[in-house]
Amino acid sequence: MIKRSAASAAAAAVASASSLRPPFFTQIQHHNQQYVNDLISSLCKQYRFRDALGAFYSLPPHLHLFPSTYATLFLACSDLRSLADVRRLHRHLVASPCLPDTILHNHILNAYGKCGAPDDARRLFDEMPNRNRVSWTSIISGCSQNSRDLDAVVLYLGMLRSGLHPDHFALGNVVRACSGLADVELGRQLHCHAVKSNCGGDKLVQNALVTMYARLDRIDDATLVFESIKEKDPVSWGSMIAAFAQQGYEMEALHLFREMICSGIHYPNEFHFGSAFSACGNIKNLQYGEQMHGICYKFGYERNEFAGSSLSEMYAQCGLLDRTKKVFNEIKMPDLVSWNSILSACSSLGLSDEAFQLFSEMRDIGVEPDDITIRCLLCACTDCDSLLKGEMIHSHAVKLGWDENIAVLNSLLMMHSKCAGLSTAIKLFEEMKDRDRVSWNTILSACLQHQQSKEVFSFINLMQNSEFKFDQITLNAILNACADLAYLDMGSQVHAYALKVGLEFDTMVRNAIIDTYAKCGSLEDARKLFDLVGDRNDVFSWSSLILGYAQYGHAKESLELFWHMQSLGLKPNHVTYVSVLTACSHVGLIDQGLRYFNMMEIVHGIEPTKEHCSCVIDMLARAGRLNDAEKFINQMPFKPDVIMWKTILAACRIHGNAEIGRNAAESILRIDPQNSGAYALLCSIYSSSGSWDDVARLRKVMKSNSVKKLPGKSWIKLKGDVHSFIAEDTSHQQSEGIYEMLELLGLEMVDYNFDLGQLYLHD
Repeated sequence: MIKRSAASAAAAAVASASSLRPPFFTQIQHHNQQYVNDLISSLCKQYRFRDALGAFYSLPPHLHLFPSTYATLFLACSDLRSLADVRRLHRHLVASPCLPDTILHNHILNAYGKCGAPDDARRLFDEMPNRNRVSWTSIISGCSQNSRDLDAVVLYLGMLRSGLHPDHFALGNVVRACSGLADVELGRQLHCHAVKSNCGGDKLVQNALVTMYARLDRIDDATLVFESIKEKDPVSWGSMIAAFAQQGYEMEALHLFREMICSGIHYPNEFHFGSAFSACGNIKNLQYGEQMHGICYKFGYERNEFAGSSLSEMYAQCGLLDRTKKVFNEIKMPDLVSWNSILSACSSLGLSDEAFQLFSEMRDIGVEPDDITIRCLLCACTDCDSLLKGEMIHSHAVKLGWDENIAVLNSLLMMHSKCAGLSTAIKLFEEMKDRDRVSWNTILSACLQHQQSKEVFSFINLMQNSEFKFDQITLNAILNACADLAYLDMGSQVHAYALKVGLEFDTMVRNAIIDTYAKCGSLEDARKLFDLVGDRNDVFSWSSLILGYAQYGHAKESLELFWHMQSLGLKPNHVTYVSVLTACSHVGLIDQGLRYFNMMEIVHGIEPTKEHCSCVIDMLARAGRLNDAEKFINQMPFKPDVIMWKTILAACRIHGNAEIGRNAAESILRIDPQNSGAYALLCSIYSSSGSWDDVARLRKVMKSNSVKKLPGKSWIKLKGDVHSFIAEDTSHQQSEGIYEMLELLGLEMVDYNFDLGQLYLHD
């Protein structure tokens, strides 16, 4: 258990301190107006903001504040980030005889923006009789800081139309707003405007441009701006290091961190260390992380909330939970961000019990959760055993008012799809008042996870009628559904759409298109796309193509691609080896396949998974080497599943091996007693060998256990509609015509076989 005795004591000290009041609070009514205003101003100058507000709340009705005193109090509220105090102070100002000027209005605007109330700031701004450059800058800054990015841009344009020239503060904030809007062209226009207005050389603007270009995935532009900064300050270095770390250039981030230290001009701060730890965690490089930990210790930031949280998260990403806890315990005063970080670490490792224990400790010391806390806990619930915990967090979210938060709702949707099933997730999705693109993509992913690919297209039809356009995640979900159902036409349409909207070159979409073509048997189209736009350094593209050739029996082409990929210096991954083993299995290259299986771990350090072992079992069983297959399955480092035993059982039926077939069937029924397929295959083995007594015994057992054989099912897509068929089914509206046509086809086949026999006899 993580103990928080120091934090608890500190929290208690703060609580007791707030209950104490200096003597002048009780005697303030005996002084004159000038003394009171001077006292409050003096307290603010000494950064005793709580005492200053206490003096304000102790004011008798006959004493009034000067405009300058109000201004210092609004600054105090901004520093404390206390919206309640800002609103109370504003109401007091409105009721007082004091007439606020533009300067005082600007202080109020700034306070509302800093305290997270952009709507209050906008109402005040619209009511102001006079505005200056500071007024416009304050409202733009407030919108930018509170994710009102479009409002910030609109206000910036309004400032230009008013005839006022923006300063570097206004430009820096509107550039940040472009990051949230994901509008590269607007960002470039603002960059040009900054250069034209002689603000392009200001470090505040340049740092904002670096951040903007990085967030818009324009890392080359960010680098150019960074290199153009003549005198880089710590913010400049921090912006670029963070840009590299967040955009997948982790080694570049670490090299830049080293360059900053070696320059000797600036020492690293907690934010630099935070980005460096994130970079180490993203690439799971424990060696670099430990070196960075040593440097952090040298500069004394290991107990800092920001740096300590990032360090803790880095160890979590490397899978070292003990170190994660140890670092967290050493943080001097962990704030909510620190707690969320350790909760996120436990969630990412699937440690739901640890996460909920930490949450309980967090509540015990009085730290109130936010929406991120709720989402971390929901992410920790990953299976049906976690459903009760997930429902408890759901209730807690409703109690705290987070059930209207779209991000929390999306996490709830994901939790229910994993823990409660698809039907519960669909019900929650339909009850959601507001949805965003993440909501749609989450329900699409849930359908795929539960192998309900057909449902994907139902939701896609609904999504087309919504305001949201398809992104790369949506297209990936559609393509996966197309691959599962062999919808080649639909896959081609998605390919055309991706080409139209410029997503064909997205790595995830491109690989999904190649995979869809390959799984639908259109190997020529898959190869053509791979040769045309494929990234030769992307192992997933190679793996998809290798698997496609393997599944359709083109083992030679599949293995040639495998060796060609390695000749280019690419290291195969576990998917690649699944493809190679599948190729060997389909064409009977048993000894070669076994060599590849051994090479996987020895040469490339890839530990075999159940999927790889399933391929080997299938390979041995297809070749009739059932004794080897049974020996292999018994020597695996993990328990075999139903699929593995079914593979052996099906091969026993083909090769007539009743003894191993019986063992395989018994193993299946131990795992799944209601598995009708095991009974059916074993019955087939016994009947083939003439063991009718065993067949009768098995059927009696099936009847006593109420085991029913599930009928086979097939489907066909015609003019956009999917028609499903089950053996001896008459539910289809055209079933009468279908059976008549089947009878005619059967007669045609009899006639054809008769003619063929006559031909052979004549020869």
